[in-house]
Amino acid sequence: MMNRRELIRLATLSAGLQGLSSGAYSQVKPKGNPFKLGIASGSPTADGVVLWTKLVTDNLLGYSNAPIEVRFEVANDENFKSLVLQGTALALPQLDYSVHQELRGLQADRWYFYRFILGDAVSDVGRTRTAPALGSPADKLRFAFASCQHWEHGYYAAYRQMVADNPDLIVFLGDYIYESATPRKRTAGFVRFHDLPTATTLDDYRDRYAMHKSDPFLQAAHRAAPWIVTWDDHEVENDYANDLSKHLTPIPEFLARRAAAYQAFYEHMPLPASALTRGLAGLGSNDGVRVTQRLRWGQLTNFHVLDCRQYRDHQACPPPGKSGANVVQANQCPALFDPNRTLLGKPQEQWLAQGLGLDTLQGAASQAMPWSVIAQSTLYSQFDSLKGSEQRFWTDGWDGYAATRQRLSSEMARLGGNNADFHPVFIGGDVHHNVVATIKTDFNKPESKAIATEFCGTSMTSFSGFKQAEMDGLYGENPHVAYMNSEKRGYALCDVTPKLWTTTLMGVDDITRANSATRPIAKFAVERGNKTPVKA
Repeated sequence: MMNRRELIRLATLSAGLQGLSSGAYSQVKPKGNPFKLGIASGSPTADGVVLWTKLVTDNLLGYSNAPIEVRFEVANDENFKSLVLQGTALALPQLDYSVHQELRGLQADRWYFYRFILGDAVSDVGRTRTAPALGSPADKLRFAFASCQHWEHGYYAAYRQMVADNPDLIVFLGDYIYESATPRKRTAGFVRFHDLPTATTLDDYRDRYAMHKSDPFLQAAHRAAPWIVTWDDHEVENDYANDLSKHLTPIPEFLARRAAAYQAFYEHMPLPASALTRGLAGLGSNDGVRVTQRLRWGQLTNFHVLDCRQYRDHQACPPPGKSGANVVQANQCPALFDPNRTLLGKPQEQWLAQGLGLDTLQGAASQAMPWSVIAQSTLYSQFDSLKGSEQRFWTDGWDGYAATRQRLSSEMARLGGNNADFHPVFIGGDVHHNVVATIKTDFNKPESKAIATEFCGTSMTSFSGFKQAEMDGLYGENPHVAYMNSEKRGYALCDVTPKLWTTTLMGVDDITRANSATRPIAKFAVERGNKTPVKA
């Protein structure tokens, strides 16, 4: 594993192909498919996109642990008769031969096809697109969002339907991999197994991504549209918080593990080289990767992509002798409401508040207010899981950092008070069940002002910790929640126009079957300015 400065230098080098003489490159020939982990694109802008692939060196002849030149082609058509761009990308051994080719100069708001070539080996063809120009009205957007794809828990059949839905974008909100080993005792309900150890080293995490990326449905989804990605905890370790392991691993040892996991995430995701720069001054991350980013879709939507793991304070009231998440009664854990604690880190809080403010200025300037999409990894709304007069909260999510949520909610209320068309929409995952909710200024006062809308998606495969009957009994404790479903695995499909947002919750019939169908289970809509979702 490299130090941070060298990692940044090499990532920048690989994104732009400069600084090495041609004699430094490894002269290799394919003996199999070097692109068997697939291809992908991501972080689309109005004039560009990041293209990704990763060479499997076991399928190369003449491999000598030196940089490898990979050709790329971008075309208007899938037969590549009308080429738009072509060039050479650099795959470096220090980044495990991943390619992050940053394209610029493309036309706004249009689809392109791309592929990679090494010798006589040609990758599958991918489809990607650019965003509408910043000043463009952009009359519609269709995007899907998903999270939590535990390998052993089920097949990724939902991605087959997601591809058929033909989204412009796919947003992944964390737990792309699960770091744990398969239990020695074959657990009931598991449908896939692996022999990999619990991931702690760079090679371990690389192996884990390789396993997940071998799935054909996941590869097809990466080929279908550009992705926007963030992470949650399982990309490193369940329930970790900043520099603290759930198992109280010594901080230097855990930070080395975290740095390995972050590097592997970068190597396997269609992220720009800028993800390896600090980006947000003062965050003070140790060998961190920046997943926080802001992406616009014309005048229609602004995506504010958050990192809810790297900068947070440690969880409140941890279990005895451990760190990490816990379910606590609110009146027995005053730290939940400590105003000095933060989920995002104060600089990221300020960055988000600034971005939401810029959304209102953009709306005032163009008379077309964008939907402010806050893409993050978990449930924002308060969720009381205890019937009766007392409240019980899970400390790993926003409920465990009530002051951060209140600061953000107060800022959204302020911005909304100045402009009725200001409409934030939170999308999240992590909790393994669907939640549709109205975000209030005070969740304990149902009559308080509605300031935003939330659609929290279920998992792609990961089991839920709630039975549906339990959830059905909790509506009274959570009057701001319009819908809860713990029975189905799947994703959410969002159709957005300037005045109307519709979210269709998609559920897989049976995650134990690779060919299972995926169907709509519920559909909700919100009109611009009316923050309360209604069944559509």
